Amino acid sequence: MSTSAPPSYRRVMLKISGEALMGDQGFGLHPPTVQRIAHEVKAVHDDGVEVCMVIGGGNIFRGLSGSAQGMERTTADYMGMLATVMNALGMQSALEQLGIHTRVISAIPMDQVCEPYIRRRAVRHLEKKRVCIFAAGTGNPYFTTDTAATLRASEMGCEGVFKGTKVDGVYDKDPKKFPDAKRYQTVSYDEALEKNLGVMDATAIALARDNKLPIIVFSLDEPGGFRTILGGRGTYTRVQG
Repeated sequence: MSTSAPPSYRRVMLKISGEALMGDQGFGLHPPTVQRIAHEVKAVHDDGVEVCMVIGGGNIFRGLSGSAQGMERTTADYMGMLATVMNALGMQSALEQLGIHTRVISAIPMDQVCEPYIRRRAVRHLEKKRVCIFAAGTGNPYFTTDTAATLRASEMGCEGVFKGTKVDGVYDKDPKKFPDAKRYQTVSYDEALEKNLGVMDATAIALARDNKLPIIVFSLDEPGGFRTILGGRGTYTRVQG
């Protein structure tokens, strides 16, 4: 086991978008990218940190864009939930190839491929040092995977939601379009909501605020970035009260 295990976190939630699994492709799963992220999770798991994950489904199907194109919103959202199950199974496969026991836990029962969500059973998996990947969002339409991540993190007693993105924190404007964009070191929940900073959707931020759950936004493209951030180093933005 590593001698530099991050002491400040015992159990965490890693939230990543479905797009993070695409690599340079425009669609679907890119196996080398999935494997790279699995190695990031393994490095933290080997330090003794209990890891929960929520993965979006935007690389396969996004409910909002489906409804924008005329599809009935509830149906589109359920299709998006099923996409998250596919991503979760792909990540489970990559983690288990690295020797990490992993459970995919779905809010929509589909017993042939994953477990139904039962909170106490999920907590027990974490206590046994299994990685838990929560799929199918909250099981309800009109809620994003950001909200699902915050909800499950609260239920599991996680000490933070770590949102892995393509940028190294929260900015006052898009850093890819504006070279003078300013990165926040810390920002309050209320400020993130008032300024619509795009950390997560408003429901997720409000839920995190109500449960005093910090949100840490960092770049998942940085090799070893997840472990570095858990150790309190690196570049990131912390959203808290």
